[in-house]
Amino acid sequence: MNRTCMWLLGYLGVALLGAPLGYAAEIQLPANQRFAAEKTSETPDFQRHVVPLLGRLGCNSRSCHGSFQGRGGLRLSLFGYDFKMDHSALTSKSSNGNQNRIDRDKPDQSLIIQKPSFQIDHEGGERFRVDSWEHHLFRRWIESGARGVDQPRELSHLEIEPSEVVFDRRSAPVQLKVIAVWNNDDREDVTPLCRFRTNNDAIVTVDDNGVLTSTGRGDTHVIAFYDNGVRAVPVMRPISSDGTPQQQEKSATTPIDRFILAKLDKLGITASKLCTDAEFLRRASIDITGTLPTPQEVDDFLSDNSPEKRTRKIEELLDRTAYAAWWANKLCDFTGCNPSQQAELGQETSVQWYMWIYARLQDNLPYDELVGRIVLSTSRGESQTYNDYARQMSSYFRDENPDDFSQRPTMPHYWTRRSMEEPEQAAQAFAHNFLGIRLQCAQCHKHPFAPWTQHDFQEFSRFFESIEFGVRPEERETYQQMARKVGLNVRGDNGSPIRNDVLRHAKEGRTIPWRELYISERTEPESLSLLRSGQVQLGPNNDPREPIMEWMTAPDNPWFARAFVNRVWAGYFHKGIIDPPDDLTPANPPSHPKLLDWLTSEFIHHDYDMRWLHREIVSSEAYQRSWNPSENNHHDRHNFSRMIPRRLPAEVVYDSIKQTLASDENLDEVRNDLTRRAIGHLSMRLAGTYAMQVFGKPDRAVNCDCERDNQPTLLQSVFLQNDPLVEQRLDNSDWLVEIAERESSNSTPVSTQELVRQAWMRALNRPPTNAETKRALKHIQTTGAVTEGLRDLLWALINTKEFVLIH
Repeated sequence: MNRTCMWLLGYLGVALLGAPLGYAAEIQLPANQRFAAEKTSETPDFQRHVVPLLGRLGCNSRSCHGSFQGRGGLRLSLFGYDFKMDHSALTSKSSNGNQNRIDRDKPDQSLIIQKPSFQIDHEGGERFRVDSWEHHLFRRWIESGARGVDQPRELSHLEIEPSEVVFDRRSAPVQLKVIAVWNNDDREDVTPLCRFRTNNDAIVTVDDNGVLTSTGRGDTHVIAFYDNGVRAVPVMRPISSDGTPQQQEKSATTPIDRFILAKLDKLGITASKLCTDAEFLRRASIDITGTLPTPQEVDDFLSDNSPEKRTRKIEELLDRTAYAAWWANKLCDFTGCNPSQQAELGQETSVQWYMWIYARLQDNLPYDELVGRIVLSTSRGESQTYNDYARQMSSYFRDENPDDFSQRPTMPHYWTRRSMEEPEQAAQAFAHNFLGIRLQCAQCHKHPFAPWTQHDFQEFSRFFESIEFGVRPEERETYQQMARKVGLNVRGDNGSPIRNDVLRHAKEGRTIPWRELYISERTEPESLSLLRSGQVQLGPNNDPREPIMEWMTAPDNPWFARAFVNRVWAGYFHKGIIDPPDDLTPANPPSHPKLLDWLTSEFIHHDYDMRWLHREIVSSEAYQRSWNPSENNHHDRHNFSRMIPRRLPAEVVYDSIKQTLASDENLDEVRNDLTRRAIGHLSMRLAGTYAMQVFGKPDRAVNCDCERDNQPTLLQSVFLQNDPLVEQRLDNSDWLVEIAERESSNSTPVSTQELVRQAWMRALNRPPTNAETKRALKHIQTTGAVTEGLRDLLWALINTKEFVLIH
């Protein structure tokens, strides 16, 4: 056959050795059709049909037989993925021993048919009717031998039709069709075997059969669950009632805005206009550097008529040391830097952790390298002796000329936390810190909203079994000798030293023994799975962290770069593209999947450059939009059509009060002396204080981004109005003292109106309106002195919503 003939056959859609080009395996009809008749020759499959149907009927849910106690003497695996356990439970005798749950000779006498069909009393009520397709499927499985699963099949993925649902006000309900695609290319319509869930029933409801009914305007997702597969379908109903299509995407100036405006057009939502220059300057200064702009900075920015001034300001803010200080705080949140969890000198080592990250952000070290130096960290250098290691560690704590811990190439404190002692705890923490996923559920049962099973969790946990923090067996005698030499109290041969003893001796410049991070030898080689996205062979002497790091930084890793991009986005919008930002599961899909895909791929393409990511987000119109709603976006809280006001983080509240009240002479020092800033070097030392707790600074004690709570509370209002700390700051305000001294001297006094203006510029970073100026002047005139009136004014400004919100 010549090439022309071959091309012609291909053009006509015929494959030379088989099916037509583009051929897909034939889709099996759904089970409710195949088992509709009482008699059928097909034998249901335990994994593909019986277990999913039990899930669809609610039998293996947490409120029924899937609970840890079971129900009515029958316990099934929660959400049904332990096929051996479920088969054993279903084929055993009832709890009273009088009846078989399955009767192969008389299938209709089986309890698993009689109870759910309510032929005999059943606490769960009727789950299906006699002679229904469900009844026929169970009966056919039983009479065919009630076989279980020898080797579980692997589900490749789920496909759903339609892939997106757009309702209008006259739309009829929509039927979903779910296709299961197995690794052997089998394809089956499993719609009647699926569980369905809506993420917002105020927008759409879904019944047990996968029928969607629109209930309101907006957008959400409907989730389908089958076997180990989870698939989301975006559902929307436009906001605008006239049906006129929007054309905002054409005006997009950045890729971020193109993705966002495209969805807003589809939803019929009009984006808000850009914010004012004063709003932008305050917002960007706080979000990037955790710092209020100075009055002079506000004046200069407002008087600048250059169209590039916002771009220049973003670059200026990213170059400030306060950027590294504030975002080091954020990375300490993500990585779990918790003083109370540190096994060695909690407060001191957590400060070292913070300072180490701060130094890397100052250098703009790529994110993958920064994480690599944490994940692959070591206590000792390759050729470093234990005595040299002990001297080096002790040198970081001495009072006179301490060495700088931040200059260490790696940061081992991540692995020295008490929460990393057990492999299961380490697996959960690691997945949360660097992958943005929550594995807690999979420790006990199949994850309800992700493909991970208990077996997957156990295999992932085994990566962390050989990571040790303590005294190497060969160094125990040296450790004990060194401890005795300095009179250090130690708990056991391989135990921890008494904290106060360690700190006292180290501060005095003595060399004390330190526990260290090391990798113990595995008993035998292992092949382990990385959460169903990779397989690794580990030898006895392999460091298990190396393949994990290689896997995480592979361009196709589904979580590593994506999780960080999403968390940074959430830092600027108070809501992730996936929200919550640490719940990257198929059942919690992104609001803008193409946007998240683009940002992630570009972040990797730009070599994990964190400043590139910050710059790209803050330069977008989405970030620079006003908080004032347009004619139809006042209810939109997740499509980024406007900026949603957010409460100042705890550290920024603390620093902002101090900055607002500082004198002109001291203002630069208050802003730039990071050793005395809550967003800076004081961050770890202020952890756990009352002010930080009131405003939601996280303890970093649990694996959840929700620990940082930026929601406003009544207690915060009480704090700002009455707390002695605020009163003390006002009473000791350098600025008010400066004004009083100027009034009592012969120097030319500043006009009261100008002082009112400066108060607004200090606290709210904008000039006051005429009405605000008049009201303030009127109050000051009723007080005995200008400084007394200004004190009242500053107290009032600190207690406004405008002060405590990023807007």
